[in-house]
Amino acid sequence: MATSPPIASENLLPYVADTGARHVRLFKNGANQAVRIPKEFELPGKDAIMRREGNRLIIEVPEKPQKGTLAALVAALDAIRHLGPIDEPFPDVDEGLLPLDDIIL
Repeated sequence: MATSPPIASENLLPYVADTGARHVRLFKNGANQAVRIPKEFELPGKDAIMRREGNRLIIEVPEKPQKGTLAALVAALDAIRHLGPIDEPFPDVDEGLLPLDDIIL
């Protein structure tokens, strides 16, 4: 069975090593089923993406915030903040148009 290559990014470098399989126990947490993630499988951050492929559950680090979420808005505003001021003059949008006529009502 083919495995996908590890994601190489600065945040994940300690997590790309293959740790092999490990038996874990499932338990109930309120109405939800839960699993305690062993230290060697620990992921960075506080969020993850979970999906089902057949009888497997796959938990991954999200690459970027999902569109339409507060996290996506915060990430976009942070990116805008780092752009800095624009040094270009604002274009004249009326350039080449005829002058407006005065209208008496």
